[in-house]
This record gives sequence, structure tokens and C-alpha cells, in this order.
Amino acid sequence: MKLPSQEEFEASSASENVLTGELDSGPCSGSSPDGPSDTDRELGEPQDPLLFIQLNELLGWPQVLQWRETGRWVLFEEKLELGAGRWSAPHVPTLALPSLRKLRSLLAEGLVLLDCPAQSLQELVEQVTRLESLSPELRGQLQALLLQRPQDLSQLNGTRPCWGSSHPREAPHDEEAPRKEQRWNPLRQKLPSGTEAGAVLAGEVGFLAQPLGVFVRLQNPVVLGPLTEVPLPSRFFCLLLGPPTLRWGYHEMGRAVAVLLSDPQFQWSVRRASNLHDLLAALDAFLEEVTVLPPGRWDPTARIPPPKHLPSQHKRLPLQLREARGASVQPGAPAEDRHGHWPYTPSPELQRTGRLFGGLAQDVRRKASWYTSDFLDALHPQCFSAVLYIYLATITNAITFGGLLGEATDGAQGVLESFLGTSAAGAAFCLMAGQPLTILSSTGPVLVFERLLFSFSRDYSLDYLPFRLWVGLWVATFCLALVATEASVLVRYFTRFTEEGFCALISLIFIYDAVGKMLSLTRAYPIQRPGSLAYGNESRWTRTKPEDRDDSLSLDIGLVNASLLPPPECTRRGGHPRGPGCHTVPDIAFFSLLLFLTSFLFAMALKHVKTSHFFPSVVRKVLSDFSSVLAILLGCGLDAFLGLATPKLMVPREFKPTLPGRGWLVSPFGANPWWLSVAAALPALLLSILIFMDQQITAVILNRDEHRLRKGAGFHLDLFCVAVLLLLASALGLPWCVSTTVISLAHMDSLRREGRACAPGEPPSFLGIREQRLTGLVVFILTGISIFLAPVLKFIPMPVLYGIFLYMGVAAISSVQFTKRVQLLLMPAKHQPDLLLLRHVPLSRIHLFTAIQLACLGLLWIIKSTSAAIIFPLMELLWLDELMPEERSIPEKGMEPEYSFRGSDSEDD
Repeated sequence: MKLPSQEEFEASSASENVLTGELDSGPCSGSSPDGPSDTDRELGEPQDPLLFIQLNELLGWPQVLQWRETGRWVLFEEKLELGAGRWSAPHVPTLALPSLRKLRSLLAEGLVLLDCPAQSLQELVEQVTRLESLSPELRGQLQALLLQRPQDLSQLNGTRPCWGSSHPREAPHDEEAPRKEQRWNPLRQKLPSGTEAGAVLAGEVGFLAQPLGVFVRLQNPVVLGPLTEVPLPSRFFCLLLGPPTLRWGYHEMGRAVAVLLSDPQFQWSVRRASNLHDLLAALDAFLEEVTVLPPGRWDPTARIPPPKHLPSQHKRLPLQLREARGASVQPGAPAEDRHGHWPYTPSPELQRTGRLFGGLAQDVRRKASWYTSDFLDALHPQCFSAVLYIYLATITNAITFGGLLGEATDGAQGVLESFLGTSAAGAAFCLMAGQPLTILSSTGPVLVFERLLFSFSRDYSLDYLPFRLWVGLWVATFCLALVATEASVLVRYFTRFTEEGFCALISLIFIYDAVGKMLSLTRAYPIQRPGSLAYGNESRWTRTKPEDRDDSLSLDIGLVNASLLPPPECTRRGGHPRGPGCHTVPDIAFFSLLLFLTSFLFAMALKHVKTSHFFPSVVRKVLSDFSSVLAILLGCGLDAFLGLATPKLMVPREFKPTLPGRGWLVSPFGANPWWLSVAAALPALLLSILIFMDQQITAVILNRDEHRLRKGAGFHLDLFCVAVLLLLASALGLPWCVSTTVISLAHMDSLRREGRACAPGEPPSFLGIREQRLTGLVVFILTGISIFLAPVLKFIPMPVLYGIFLYMGVAAISSVQFTKRVQLLLMPAKHQPDLLLLRHVPLSRIHLFTAIQLACLGLLWIIKSTSAAIIFPLMELLWLDELMPEERSIPEKGMEPEYSFRGSDSEDD
């Protein structure tokens, strides 16, 4: 069945289709055969718009016929559940092979119009019904039927009677105008601009003697009135009608057309088809890739939930697109390997220039072009949440390490120096560094070195701060030499073995310190056990003779109300007098533990709200972004409500050095001999190795490809800034600050940008990190001001901050693949998850790799905790090799831990 003008359409399609396919792309790229990839944009390939498909089914035969929407597709299928009056959850569609075969035969014998010039539904219906096999009466009935307004979910209640199907009817002009329900459809807000529609109409009619199949591709997308629930310009139209029979399942054939159009490869091919042969070839290509489920092995009514990660479409690329991509590659460029991966090439930041300070100059030029946007990009509400979160984490870290530093140096440095050093170094780093998302603070490895340096000075009667000054001068000199010689390019040899081991070590230090500080409260606030006389508000004791009526009554039950004891007896029994009676102190340690666990568990729970099914997406995102802040507020409110004397946050009240009698500038020599300034080069060399490893491994972790940073890194510039700040900190007697892995990862996690879901069932896409300098700068300014905010900060309980400390450590260590592989050690093989890594690497080799990592991690921890910690920097160099085969050889993502601090943990890194 062909129209008289169909030959003209097909003849013109061959010459116009290529141009049409290139111009069809809307302003917003949607789905392409391989998805909207950056590679396609670089090659300048057009991106096809996203396609929304709606299935309208003809119901009511043989009584009153009406069109009703029964399904819709973007990436996944949604069915209209009439009984419940709602849409089903998005699911992966399943089809029966007979429906696809019947559809193919129907299209092969039916009408196919490519690049149809219709500009309205009325014109489209006229084109579709101009069939030679239709009598004028049938043509009129068919036109009237196709012009009926379909019912969607918003019209199920209180709908108007449907028009009859026995008389032709001309659609008035306003009938094609979008309804109010269409314009305000919530689905429209989820679809990107430029989205196009495809309408599929299927059903049974008694006035047709033979099945009718029509497939139309419009030359220009046009809004076809109320044909779709969302008023989008339609690109495709498919009509499947026929007489009532058990042989043809028009509903299933309609679903088959919708599933075909929702497939990126079929859609790409049919957009560029020039004739019926190309259309059928695209359908055959789809049939070659379908997966068959044997009957009786599964429930056909079961709905398969959408996958968390859509599989790569690279292997399904049509031959034409592969050839186009191959032609776009510049001559001499490295070719892909057998797995489809490009060979590894270092980023521009890690390539040698061969000039003195050449890498530093390149970093400065690269980052200067982004400097203005580094402040403008921070004008977003998400940055406010990040400031609160990282500020509280930073002051907790400063107080914790400040207290530890005071103990390690016998009061030579303390909490005030920790606050001031963190604030000054961090603010300066955020203003000048190449990666301003990095958070500078005291770290565990550097604290170990400070403790060793002080012990050496005390054992040999040396003046500690002057000796430390010369060590800092030499460290700054060595770091500047590393910057001058572009030694930072060596970080490209840091493997997953190195990154995971270092991240695990720092995370364990956070967890150990948080739990250790919490347990130390049991010594400051002893637990009152049942045997204690001061246990509870009542003490179990008896008198030999009742002295008054109250005591007589108490004696009968064997209890005496401790609050009625006189003050002298109250003190003797272990209570605290309050007025004329006695008031015993409850268990502060147990309540502190409750606050500790509450803040930790509440922060963890709120962080995972984003991926839950509760609340609207906007509410979930706000709760997730402010998880730590809400956890702290909950802990503070609970503490204030009960009014117990839990230990509170203590900040310095006076701006003066902790060590009495010293000024802010450190004397170069003090009581030390002059030659000590030269001998300080030896410990400085070890500290330089530690600083380089600590700083650059954190920088490598932050600048991994999966974070999708678009402003580039600045390894040389970062090390230069750290060197200058180490010099200033040494001269002022402030703690040495370097990048802290856990808080920096938490900072990046709080600035994650996620796109709105384009399709029902599609997880929000990770867009990258909000790269800017303002959040870190404000955090460190607030840290410095915190010295003067003691009246406000004194209400925050320390157990709450310890809980947040634990949360950061647990979130960081759970984000690395190392933790997942440790879990594999404890799992029987039959219970292990189906990971691609396990498909490509023998399990024994994975266990060997993990065991070596565990052994090295344990060795580093032991060395850090003993007097042999002086060789700790050298031991870190052991992390520079790995035994596993190159993970880039694994063709796809092998193991993807649910990264809390990033988008995805790709195996290709």
C-alpha cells in the first residue's frame, strides 16, 4: 500500500536524509548510540535528541471506541495501572519474539513514510489514510477514529463521553492545542529541552478486514495536539490496527514498536533510514542482539528493575558510526587496544617541560584563566552546606590534633597554634593553590614526626622550637628543589596499590582517634556500676534503727532516697550537694557514648537518604547535603534538652602562645649550637619525603578522572605553596599543615553536582564537582575566628564531634576498593557478588594482592606506633608498586564500590 506521493518521499529521502539526520539534533543532546559522551562532542558528531514514546491503545470494541494511554517509555517502560490509578515503577521491558516477527511482517507489507512533511495532526491523518485499498467510507471512519482525543491518567476521573466512530469528524483548531494538563505535566520537568516524542497507536477495529501497519518519520518534528500526554514535538508516528482476531496481538506489537524506538541503536538507525529496507535492517539488527529467556524458568509478569549502571553501548555502535569515529581520529594518533580502550597518556599537568620551574609556570598559567570563575562558581546554596560541614570537621581535627600535639611536645605547641596554623595555611592555600578543594590541616604521619623530633630534642637537651625551625627551613628548601626539577611528575607512577593503602591508613587514623578519644571519657567520667553507693538517684543501704518516719518507710522497701541525705552525708557517699539535699551525677560516659553513636549513625543514615525511596528528590538531596550538620544539631539539641554536664568544645580564650614566655617569632638558634642548623638537614630529608608523599598522594586521589574535574590540577603549584607555608609555620612555631585526605574527600563529596534524572528509572547523572575557592577560604577564615567564638561553640558536645570524626573515617575507608576486597576474603566463593573483576582476574591472585596490602598496612601501623617511626617516611615508599595486572586491560568496570566521596570508582584508573 503506497500513496501516490510516497515515491517522491523515498526519492527525496536518499538525498535529504543525511542532512536531515545532522540537523535533527536539538539544542540539548539526548541519547545517542553510545550515549552523550565527551568523545562525541570532541569529534563534533551530532547528538540525537532524547525520545519520549507513548502507547495509545484503542479500547471499547464493539461498544464505544476510545483511545487510552497504556504505556510510556524514555529509557525504561512504565505501565498505566488502571485499578490503582497510577503509573507503575519504571522497569526493563520484556517482549515476546512472536510480536517482533509479526511487527516485521506487518511493516514489510504496510505503509512507511520517511521525512513526511505534515505540519499538524490533521495533515498527518490525511496522509496516513490516503490508501488505495480504503474506500471513502472506511477512510472517513479511520480519520474520525484517529482524530479522537486520547485519555491519559489525568483524565480518568470525570472524563467527557468519547466521540462516536461511525461518522467522520473534522477536528476544530483548538482541539489540537495542548491542554492545561499537558503543559503542567510533572514528567515535562524531568525531560531536557529538545526532547522529541514518538506516538504509537494500536488496537482492534471491526470495520477493517485486513491488518493495517503505518510507520511515519516526520521531516520536521511537530506537536500533534493532544496525541501525547506531554506536549512535545513528535518525530515518529506508528499505527497498528486490524480486525479482532486471536492471531494478531496489537497491544504487544505496539509495545514492540515503543521498545524499538526507546533503543538508542535502533533509534539512531531509523533516524537515518532512507527506505523500507533500512528500517527492516535496523529491526533485524535489534533481533540479533535480543536475549531469550526460556519459558517456564521465569514469570512473564515479573518486572525487572532498572540497573544501577547502564551497560556500555560501545560494542553496539552501528558500522556507519564506527567508520565516522575512525575517520575523525587524527593520523598518527594511538589506536585502541583489543578491548576498545585507548592507551594511557599522562595528563598535561604531569608532563615534563625540561625547564627549571617549567611545571610551576604552566600550572600558574593554566589556573590563572579560571581564577575569576573560582569565586563566581561558589554562588550556590550547596556551598553553604559544604562550609558548615567542613568547618565543623576542620575545627574538630584542629582540636584533636592540637591536643595530641600539646601532649607530644609537652606544651610547646597546643590548640591555639593548631587553630592559627590551620587557618592561616588553609586560607593562603585556597587563594594560591592549583587545587583549592584540598583541605590543609595537621595529619597523623606529620604528628608522628613531630613527636619523634621533640623526643630527640628532649633526650639531647636541645631547644626544640629553634631546632624545628631549621628542620622546616631545610624541608622548604628540599620541596622547592622538587618543584624546580618537576619531581611531581613522578606521581603518575602512583598506582591503586599506593592510593588505597595511603587512604586506608589515614582513614584508620581517623577512626582510631575518634574511638580513642571517646573511650578516654570513661577515665575522666568513671562509669557508675551497680555496686557503687552513688549508683543512680537511690542508694541501697540500710540503717540499724529508723530515725524518722521517712526512714521507716524507706526501710520497709530497703531503699533510701539519696536526694534527702544531708550535705555532709551526701559528700561522704559520693554525691554532690545541691541546696539542702543531695544530687548524684548520672553516667556522663554512657550518655556521651549515646551522643557519639547518635551523631555517627544519624549522619550515615541521612547521607544514604539520597538513594532511598522516601520523600521527593529535592528533600532527599537537601537531607543528604546537610547530613552532618543535621546530625550535629540533633546531638546538641539532645544534650541541651537533658542538660547533662557532657564535655563541651573548648577553644582558646586568649590570643597568645601556649608556651609561656615565648614570642610569636622563633629564635633561629636559642640555646642550640650553630652546627645543628646544618645537621637538621638529615631529619628534614625524611620529613620532605613524608610531606611529598602525604601531599601528592592526596592530590592524585582528588584529581582522579572519575571526579570529572574540568579546571585541571596543579601538582607543582600545590607543592610550591606547601613549601612556602611550611617555612612560615616553622618561623612562627605553628604546626606543619599538609593535605588531609579524609576531610578533602569529604569536601569534594559535599560539592558533588548531579543532573536531574532525564527519564523515569534513570539514576541522577554525576556531572562533576563544583570547583571553586570560596568554600575552603570561608572555612579557614571561620576557623581563625573560632578563637573568638568560644561563647557560641562551647555548647557543642565533644562526643558529637567525635561521632562526625568517625563518620568521615568510615565513609572514606568504605569508598576504596581495598575494603571490598577485604570482604571477599571472608566470603565463600558461592556468595561472592558477580563482579567483572572476578571474571578477569583469578581469585587467588586477588586474595594475594589484598593480603600484601593488609601486611603493608599493618607494618606501617606498627612502625607508626613504635620508636621506629623515624623510618615511617621511607616505609611509605613501599606502596609504589603493585602485583596485580594492569587494570586498564579489563574491558569494563570490574568492581564499583558505592563511593561516598566520588561518582564512580572506575577500574580504568
